[in-house]
Amino acid sequence: MIVYGKQIFFYIAQKHPEMIKELYLAKEVDKKLFSQIARLNKKVIKLDAKKAQGLARGGNHQGFLLKIHDIALTEMAYLKKENFLLVLVGLTDVGNIGAIIRSAYALGVQGVVISGIKSINLEAVVRTSSGALLDMPVALFSDTLTLVNELKQLSFVTYAADMEGEDVRNVSFGEKKALLMGSEGEGIPNRIVKACNKKIKIVMDREFDSLNVSAAAAILCDRMRV
Repeated sequence: MIVYGKQIFFYIAQKHPEMIKELYLAKEVDKKLFSQIARLNKKVIKLDAKKAQGLARGGNHQGFLLKIHDIALTEMAYLKKENFLLVLVGLTDVGNIGAIIRSAYALGVQGVVISGIKSINLEAVVRTSSGALLDMPVALFSDTLTLVNELKQLSFVTYAADMEGEDVRNVSFGEKKALLMGSEGEGIPNRIVKACNKKIKIVMDREFDSLNVSAAAAILCDRMRV
């Protein structure tokens, strides 16, 4: 798996050096920075601009690329043992998914479930989450309705983010909870909203259609912390 960009390069180098197979540099770096890279005791390969662009598939690599071991998704059985889950219903945009995982990790969410889709580009999500995917357990579950019912049976209180919901500032949250967020275009299907225990929303002070889903997820996760 190839990931690129200066921020994620050094995040992985500092927090997950065991995942690195090879390091690629496509720019000159100062001695201090190169010494930091050399201390990893990994193979460093210098690339020309054309080869770097090919590895990054045209992305903005900033001269820093890594080959890392493949990442495995987390088993749903493991996440069911946690207390604070975030369920992304039908989201496919890897930019939004990555940003949400990054915020969720920072705000105490213990696991993310991507539901309603069959596959996800993990290489892209590692990049868009700035590496947080390596620290946040993430599972894939195709049938969201089944997932909601299973979580409820395990004493999770399930909260659907919905424009008809209660102001999140007025809701008290217990320890075991799951927040469901839908895509910006479609939202959460009505049959799934109805299956959830409660509906919550962000009340805005000024008229506007909606917040970006990653911004909304961060606000709701923060409000749900106990």
